[in-house]
Amino acid sequence: MQLLLNEVLQKVSNAKTKVQKIKVLQEHNTPALRQILIANFDESVICMLPDGNVPYKKNDAPEETEHTKLVHEYRKLYLFFKGGANVSQSRRETLFIQLLEGLHQGEAEVLCLVKDKQIGKRWKITRQCVEEAFPQIQWGNRS
Repeated sequence: MQLLLNEVLQKVSNAKTKVQKIKVLQEHNTPALRQILIANFDESVICMLPDGNVPYKKNDAPEETEHTKLVHEYRKLYLFFKGGANVSQSRRETLFIQLLEGLHQGEAEVLCLVKDKQIGKRWKITRQCVEEAFPQIQWGNRS
């Protein structure tokens, strides 16, 4: 069974050493995980959503039931960042809320933190750790 991204980030956070953190990241390497980490740690990725709390209704359905997963939904993230889709601001915010409401609560929290580049405040993970785990990632010049 594939872990939700919030569970992967928690495993990374729980790892005691940098080497262990890198190993966990590499073991759970998916395009969705890399996309989330790039959006959070790359300064050239600019979110087009307002900062702060998002007014959405948390999806309290049990895990593995009525919710979508970021591993499938990450392809929609371009809608919320500069240089992505050309949609009105109100439409962008509505789409973001719909995405959050469909996700498991933990993954919705991940997206809310990524929007404000705050993953490091919730989980013990750094850009340097991500760079070492995924040296193929090209940083900068994204917006």
